[in-house]
Amino acid sequence: MSHNSFGHLFRFTTWGESHGPALGCVIDGCPAGIRLTEDDIQPWLDLRKPGTSRHVTQRREADEVKILSGVFEDERTNGQVTTGAPISLMIENTDQRSKDYSDIRDKWRPGHADFTYDAKYGVRDYRGGGRSSARETAARVAAGAVARKVLGEDIRIRAALVQIGERRIDRSRWDWDQVRENDFFCPDAETAKLWETDMDLIRKDGSSVGALIEVVCSNVPAGWGAPVYGKLDADLASAMMSINAAKAVEIGAGLEAAAMRGEVAADQMRLGPDGQPEFLSNNNGGVLGGISTGQDLVVRVAIRPTSSIRIPRQTLTKDLQETEVVTKGRHDPCVGIRGVPVAEAMAALVLADHKLRAAAYG
Repeated sequence: MSHNSFGHLFRFTTWGESHGPALGCVIDGCPAGIRLTEDDIQPWLDLRKPGTSRHVTQRREADEVKILSGVFEDERTNGQVTTGAPISLMIENTDQRSKDYSDIRDKWRPGHADFTYDAKYGVRDYRGGGRSSARETAARVAAGAVARKVLGEDIRIRAALVQIGERRIDRSRWDWDQVRENDFFCPDAETAKLWETDMDLIRKDGSSVGALIEVVCSNVPAGWGAPVYGKLDADLASAMMSINAAKAVEIGAGLEAAAMRGEVAADQMRLGPDGQPEFLSNNNGGVLGGISTGQDLVVRVAIRPTSSIRIPRQTLTKDLQETEVVTKGRHDPCVGIRGVPVAEAMAALVLADHKLRAAAYG
């Protein structure tokens, strides 16, 4: 299996499966001299870990990270710092329940990667989806925490859930402080309450539902990214589309730009009070020609409903026999909820890579 790595100068490779003994990542290209301990990584993993509310999978994983390499400490370093060598991170799996998947061992779940894995590799770890499981994203969040250390405290990366199913937030009530105050990473407290009822009904039906995540990256300097094949927005889109169940990505106005007139879509400019260019709108999402403008980077990613549901669906077996499939076990009825910290992590990883690329190549 190839293509398990992402990035150029700041590059990470994830390893491990949903029901294996552990999973993790190896980060290559992290500069030396950055203070890094498990305590810098663990809070971000805690945001993503399963079992945090009734609206996500009830699998119980501590998701405790261990740094295995790439750091050093003695009396001269004033704490543990990176050495520039590859950083290996490991997270042990402790609550696998593989027997829940025995009924679907030879069945392809519609909408899942079961069929395509068998078609490509001829062998598939059916226990929790193996490598295709969203469990892999824990390693991305850990790598993203290291990327944040590379970026420094000035660059701020925040994400929120702005839609579950057909119900969207009211943007006039957007409050970033609310995102950590509810089970949905929702910036609209009133909509979060309505989602409670929506999700209870979805779970009762044994179904699942999609969602829309919005990521906002602030204080990114102008000039990151490169024209044509090194575009910042293209790398952000690639990062977001690599997330399990992602089906679409928007930058700035996104699909709405197709309905705009030119005079509306154009982000007009004036001279700001600090003597620097100031944009009057941000329809382009903080990127022009693949290069950051200095405005907020705005990215949205659409997450489809998970196919692991209790409602019978028509399918085929590996031997091409017609049958029905019902997925038992513990699953997220909306994978978009825990996808919020994953989307933040992927944005951080892209930006850390582009920071190093800007310094190296200009």
